[in-house]
Amino acid sequence: MTHQICVMGAGPGGYVAAVRAAQQGAAVTLIEKENPGGTCLNWGCIPSKVLITTAELFERFRRAADFGITLTGNVAVDMAHLMARKEKVIADQIKGLHKLFDHHRIRYIQGSGHILKTGVIEVPQPDGPALAVAWDRLILATGSRPLDLPGLAVDGRRILSSNDALALDRVPPSLLIVGGGVIGCEFAHLFSSLGAQVTVVEALDRLLPLPSVDAACSKVLQREMKKRRIGFMTNRTVQTISETQEGLRVVIGASPFNIAPTAKEKEPVEMFVDTVLMAVGRTPNTDGIGLEKTRVEVDERGWVKTDDHMRTADPAVFAVGDVLGPSRIMLAHAAAAEAQVAADNALGADRRMDYRAVPGAIFTSPEVATVGLTEIQAKAGGHAVRSDEVLFRTLGKAQVIGALAGQAKIVSDSVTGRILGVHIIGPHATELIAEGTLAVNKGLTVEDLVGTIHAHPTLAEIMSETAMKAADRPLHG
Repeated sequence: MTHQICVMGAGPGGYVAAVRAAQQGAAVTLIEKENPGGTCLNWGCIPSKVLITTAELFERFRRAADFGITLTGNVAVDMAHLMARKEKVIADQIKGLHKLFDHHRIRYIQGSGHILKTGVIEVPQPDGPALAVAWDRLILATGSRPLDLPGLAVDGRRILSSNDALALDRVPPSLLIVGGGVIGCEFAHLFSSLGAQVTVVEALDRLLPLPSVDAACSKVLQREMKKRRIGFMTNRTVQTISETQEGLRVVIGASPFNIAPTAKEKEPVEMFVDTVLMAVGRTPNTDGIGLEKTRVEVDERGWVKTDDHMRTADPAVFAVGDVLGPSRIMLAHAAAAEAQVAADNALGADRRMDYRAVPGAIFTSPEVATVGLTEIQAKAGGHAVRSDEVLFRTLGKAQVIGALAGQAKIVSDSVTGRILGVHIIGPHATELIAEGTLAVNKGLTVEDLVGTIHAHPTLAEIMSETAMKAADRPLHG
């Protein structure tokens, strides 16, 4: 009997689940209310990297003299052309996804699906009657959207969401970013490179205050942001935003997460800026999809609960991706991995999602990439921990390309030598982390990396150098 699989949401989790199920012979229907690709393709990973690529190139032009190149004339960013390029990249990717669906004979329906009852989803159509989709198994991949804070509502004009920021037709002269997490820090570097005066406000005590990000990476990033004249305030929160003739008046106060604020931190700070970008988190897209017609359970914020097999409390329903919330890992590649587990299990397998080696990639300048345990997490887990760092400036290739800032750290078990985590901040860190991910995933030791010849001169030598240091026989680090 052919299984009928329905997937709600066509982001990196949803479309991968659909493809994986179709590859195994299921009859698959994929429902998406907007364009396929989800947040990642339409408002996140891809469009932001298009803009960041331009910002990086712009910075290289500014440094042309350092590399023996004399530029004449004015170098400027053409925002209209940049946005047109962004839209073309997105459109080409969307076209590719539709071809993928056709290739795997996936039925793709545009519209907002609503669960009528177990086994049936209704999808209203603008030019005809609603479609009824039958299913044996349902995979939820409806994702998330930017979160509004009370009293700091996004208006899409002067107070922006991350979605709005990716469609600007101008570079704001001054920009205040609320939230110093991944999105906030990436946008800070992007708009600073394009010419904006940027300030970041973060409620916790460091930028990139994620458990998975080593504190040393945050320290290096903050140092480099100061060099770039990107302002930031930690242990602070935005209290009010009001519109005046001078611009947006922003009042910044002490953070409620700061248990013992200093006298200076208690004093409100007033700023006037052209634009505010809200980058304070996400909220799930679970409203109005009919979850009450199922046995699916959600937490107090609406995030869907699953086990590590991606099963919900309803045996016929699975869930993947951002809709699971921050208790899991809200990254596109994590969603794609979860999707393959969910699709296999929906068709009778019993696979478990392994979160131990999911890399994180942060496209600041310098880039930040992480995988596995931080030093703090490893110690909390009872490991005999050692931590070894090597600076990028020791590499010939880093000197050649003029990218000296940053370091690599290997967290290892001092008894067995097993690599527990890798944390890199520096040039092309998001590419270099692949070797660390393989090492953590396969339980490799520092000796395994020492015994692996790395090409010279390359940035990848940072892994070899750090492993040699962790093996107590450093060459250059």
